[in-house]
Amino acid sequence: MLNMEALSALAAEAGFTHSAPLDVATLELKDEVRAMCSANTCRAYGKNWSCPPACGELEDLRQKFAQYSRGILVQTVGEVEDSLDFEGMMEAEAAHKEHFAALHEKLLETWPGLLALGAGTCTRCKECTYPDAPCRFPDKRVSSMEACGLVVMDTCKANGLGYYYGPQSIAYTSCFLLE
Repeated sequence: MLNMEALSALAAEAGFTHSAPLDVATLELKDEVRAMCSANTCRAYGKNWSCPPACGELEDLRQKFAQYSRGILVQTVGEVEDSLDFEGMMEAEAAHKEHFAALHEKLLETWPGLLALGAGTCTRCKECTYPDAPCRFPDKRVSSMEACGLVVMDTCKANGLGYYYGPQSIAYTSCFLLE
């Protein structure tokens, strides 16, 4: 059984601004979200092991998710001057990825079989080896919630976690499926 108070404390210690218990039954993997990936607006589609199509088919991911029942949602909320503050967005994203990596390492000590879903594409390597060579760090590769077909806002809402914190903020959300 998960001790959510202890998990929330670990999330705060790692630097996250918010966390909430995650009921894996609320995760709905949608074909239309995956289809948005193929539009390649982030320029990672077909170029990264953690992104579609390399990260797996939705049906395979559904089967993988079905092995879990509980987890934790984590968020980093950063300040931005306005919706065009790209520098502020990138600073918040970098902070979120640092928090995520720290908590990921800590959680692996107790849950070596956890499934971690991040925010955005994997950036562990300066240049991904996909599709020409195997991933250099397959045990540390993390797909995004969106790459798995999740609508992050819906996931947050279904689990009692805020998503929008005002016009001068940006939230990055990730999760860990633990048991």
